[in-house]
Amino acid sequence: MSSWPRWMPVAGLVALLLHPAQTDGIALAGTSAILVGCILATVHHGEVVAHRVGEPFGTLILAGAVTIIEASLILSMMLSGSANPALPRDTVFAAIMLILNGVVGGCLLVGGIRHGEQRFVLEGVNAALCVLAAMATLVLVLPSVSANAASPSYSAAQLIFTAIVSTLLYATFVFVQTIRHRDYFLPEGVGALAGDAHASPPSSRAAALSLGLLLLALVSVVFLAKSLSKPFETAIAAAALPRALVGIAVAALVLAPESLAALRAARRDRLQTSLNLALGSALATIGLTIPTVAIAALVMGWPLSLGLDPKGMTLLALSLGVAILSFGTGRTTILQGAVHLVLLAAYIFTTVFS
Repeated sequence: MSSWPRWMPVAGLVALLLHPAQTDGIALAGTSAILVGCILATVHHGEVVAHRVGEPFGTLILAGAVTIIEASLILSMMLSGSANPALPRDTVFAAIMLILNGVVGGCLLVGGIRHGEQRFVLEGVNAALCVLAAMATLVLVLPSVSANAASPSYSAAQLIFTAIVSTLLYATFVFVQTIRHRDYFLPEGVGALAGDAHASPPSSRAAALSLGLLLLALVSVVFLAKSLSKPFETAIAAAALPRALVGIAVAALVLAPESLAALRAARRDRLQTSLNLALGSALATIGLTIPTVAIAALVMGWPLSLGLDPKGMTLLALSLGVAILSFGTGRTTILQGAVHLVLLAAYIFTTVFS
């Protein structure tokens, strides 16, 4: 095991103890860097434990670790910062756009430049896109166009329905991916490729150590995010930038490890692995984070607005439509990657200059 994932959770704990003494920008910048390191360490240790226990439990552990990070960042900002009922919506929408256009587009471009045309298993990607389109529409679009969408906040019935359908669809996808139709999500010709892609499982001692460090890193992430949420929102407001940028920053922070792993896989001509990482992260963002935030909103009595405005619905529909066309043949080139990256640029531009 590399040394930095071992000491980073400890550094996070030290930063928590020293937080009351933080008064200047340098200290806050250092704490932010430690927070990023703790997030990377969390995913690293989650991968070690997942590799030890195998599938389908490995997938659930990784998804759970990432969801805890994302949900804790959202909840801590809602607890410590100013009331922002749209923060969960902005974060989830940003995650979908960053994954569907940024991560996927980057993988297609990097893989296309290095290997020309890349192939993947069409059934698995179609299954993920089918679930993603349904979940995104039911959670982010339907309440905005329904007859009862006059209020900017969700009713209790809407939150309960959103939590149920998100959990049900994600659970069904995990069952299909890990048990019922697992071959849909494995690279074609898994012989030599699979042997090269999967190293020997770690020992029980290494897995136990990673489990303990994973828990410590999660605690550090939750409380460091809470301590930094108010200064970050204050900086966004002082710069007169849209509040939606807070959601983009949270999503980018959470998705950084998966994004790097997906790009590395695409560079090695493992596009199937890249797409599994990217689309799986998008599904977990809706299927696990939204129910968690919805339950917290019901318990705490928070107002919560998840419906997109017409601009957001247009960008979401365009991104899903382009993704369906990009993956319709089972082969991709740099052209699809360029299109997705342009859509990402359009999303960021329209968010900043709204």
